[in-house]
Amino acid sequence: MVVFGAGISTAVGEARQTLRHAVQLDRDGLDLFTVSDHPYLGGRLDAYSIVGTALGATGSIAGLVNVTNLPSRPAPMLARTVTSLSELTGGRIVLGLGAGGYWDGIVKLGVPRLDPGAAVRAFEEAITVIRALSGGGAPVTFDGEFYQVTELEPAPTTAPPIWTGSVGPKSLAVTGRLADGWIPGHAADWLSERYRTSRPIIDAAAVEAGRDPADVATIYNFPGVITPRPLAATRGGDGRWIGGSVEQWVEELTGAVLEHGAAGFTYFPPDHGVDDALGRWAREIAPAVREAVAKA
Repeated sequence: MVVFGAGISTAVGEARQTLRHAVQLDRDGLDLFTVSDHPYLGGRLDAYSIVGTALGATGSIAGLVNVTNLPSRPAPMLARTVTSLSELTGGRIVLGLGAGGYWDGIVKLGVPRLDPGAAVRAFEEAITVIRALSGGGAPVTFDGEFYQVTELEPAPTTAPPIWTGSVGPKSLAVTGRLADGWIPGHAADWLSERYRTSRPIIDAAAVEAGRDPADVATIYNFPGVITPRPLAATRGGDGRWIGGSVEQWVEELTGAVLEHGAAGFTYFPPDHGVDDALGRWAREIAPAVREAVAKA
């Protein structure tokens, strides 16, 4: 199944609009909504507060923090958070994880700065700890470089799917070994150099770990305008997607699924006309792509 999602605002001043959008996206049949996680910014709502509140107001849609600022959310507590949300909502949660990107902001929270190599090692430990503290079983003892737990009882609830925002080679390899999905950074799509050079690293790591690379889905963050009439060119001179009419979107995304193995898309609307863009995405583009893929 191809997953269709949309990004919604985390701005404090747009809190009511954010919840309204989550409810509308649920009614319109989207699979998930996503929010960013920047806890060092005072003008932003806490990502997991948004997710919990929005999931409580909806019935079918899943929530995803795209992606969780892991250095500020210790893995054992994050495991409790996501398994609790999963249990409370009937599994309507996906765990997005990143090693941490904007360290100048992160350290303002009192979190020790990690160099890139250490951040990736902490990222890998976190996935291991989160899975260990999910799905029941015997108490967990883990004595890692960054995380230590002693005789800690796992939650009976299974961990949600884990999608990463990996960028560097070491982080991409962790994704291949341990994750369920990958969200290419900087809104890179299937025609980008970033995808062409990054996805083989994930696949090779998956094979080395005894996994099928197909078990790691690729879900794209996808911006762009939805225009009333077709555009002469849907990509700019740098090859990046600009947008186009509903028909052009449907053709592009259907090809991405059938020809490039795309597993999902999260749409980020432009700052102007958000309601209209989200509505057309959810009610026109997503259903048409689903139908075209099903017929293929």
